[in-house]
Amino acid sequence: MKFEQHLALITIPSWSEYYLSYKHLKQVLYADASLSGGEFQSQFEREITKVNQHFCEQDESARAQLDSLRAQWHVDMEAGDKEAWKAKFTQLLQQLEHLADYTQACVTGCRKILKKADKVSGQTVSRTLGPMVTSLQFAKSEAEEELLREARAEWRKRIAAPALTAPTGSTVQQTVPEIATVTELELAGFPAGQVSRVWVALAEDALGLPIRVPVIVARGATAGPVVGITAALHGDELNGIPVIHRLIGDVDLSTLHGTLVAVPVVNAPGFHLSQRGYADGADLNRVMPGKADGSSPEVYAYNLMHRITRHFEYHLDLHTSSRGRANSLYVRADLTDPRTARMARLQNPQIIVHNTGPGGSLRGASMQRGIAAICVEIGDPSRFQKHYANNALLGITNILSQLRMVPDAKSVPEFAPVICSHSFWIYARSGGILTVHPDVATWVRAGEVIASVHSVFGDLVEEYFAPQDSVVVGKNIDPVCRSGNRVLHLGIVGDSLPGVINSGHL
Repeated sequence: MKFEQHLALITIPSWSEYYLSYKHLKQVLYADASLSGGEFQSQFEREITKVNQHFCEQDESARAQLDSLRAQWHVDMEAGDKEAWKAKFTQLLQQLEHLADYTQACVTGCRKILKKADKVSGQTVSRTLGPMVTSLQFAKSEAEEELLREARAEWRKRIAAPALTAPTGSTVQQTVPEIATVTELELAGFPAGQVSRVWVALAEDALGLPIRVPVIVARGATAGPVVGITAALHGDELNGIPVIHRLIGDVDLSTLHGTLVAVPVVNAPGFHLSQRGYADGADLNRVMPGKADGSSPEVYAYNLMHRITRHFEYHLDLHTSSRGRANSLYVRADLTDPRTARMARLQNPQIIVHNTGPGGSLRGASMQRGIAAICVEIGDPSRFQKHYANNALLGITNILSQLRMVPDAKSVPEFAPVICSHSFWIYARSGGILTVHPDVATWVRAGEVIASVHSVFGDLVEEYFAPQDSVVVGKNIDPVCRSGNRVLHLGIVGDSLPGVINSGHL
């Protein structure tokens, strides 16, 4: 991905004017490649001064706030005062996390633009301007990281987990309120203007106990569409979980029109095992809509559709790449359907791939029921990636705004997504040690070397070349390569959209 696109992705919206204006500096650089006019140096100095000033102001403000909160704390605080103190401290921690991210982004931007200036001008600009950067507080200090560690330590010291008294003779402590288990999700039964939580049983295990999934229902004060959000259909694809938690935590129920139904973990057995598939390894995203009298995963899928997703009018299915691979932030959607085409664009991804959905997928099963459904791929498996999750959350909020469910204005990215008419994978013909060269969300040109396989002794076995101009949707990051392994997922920008296209899925 180009750095200016990456910067747009990770920018904290309320601080956007204070970031290094990488795009503007690049324009100034190309306008005077010889640097004879001195405009680039002048603009660069202005930018780093701006960045440093914002850093110093935020750092000073955070230190003062931490000192103030320390002074305010005492063990005999009233419950209301303590909650207010905790809220202020939480805001401080968020400010410090933002400051650390902001600093890293601006330091990286400085390094990249100076490297580009060296290349474009043929001069060693970085030797002159680099020391200017490293002399400034935002670049030479790790103060924000140290302050964040200090604030987290203070939080842990003051806000210890409350001790719970166990019943006499019992070693069990109840840490969360009891949540009901149901076998049918009846949305009309949930109170308006509230967030409700239930377990929905979808199957039974070998002990005859229910296999349950968590469901969160947020009913607005007034009627409106029903939007469903599912995550972890593959049990190790986790980035959608914090997206759902933040969405539910941020929604204002007094202004919400309609209902949000969120399933943070769809594949409960796979989640327990930290694996992609169901308990028996089956891919739940290939057995939808399931069968009432089928195999174990088919029964689970059938009940998921009949007990939960049938209520949806719009559906966002949140995924990540598979283990051993890396993904861009991209959307798969049927772009011939006006509803899902609009949802895909509102999601603000890096890439949109036209895909009508393979047989057995949850998205495809929802579409067959008349539910407008898209698949949002949010980064990599078995981890939380804050920046990808933040951008995915903004996209979901855009969709809710478009549906008039929330009043928030839509967020428009600084760059338009690449829209692909189709995509496909390059597969390895030989086994060995794999190196995939381009990063995700970058362009490759026809004939460009995109991957190489070496023998275990270090000899080059085979090289792979881009068959045509394309964008990198995803890639294999596991060096251990067998013949037939996936290497690179390439998206093609075409002139027309096929009526049915399922290539590139997975």
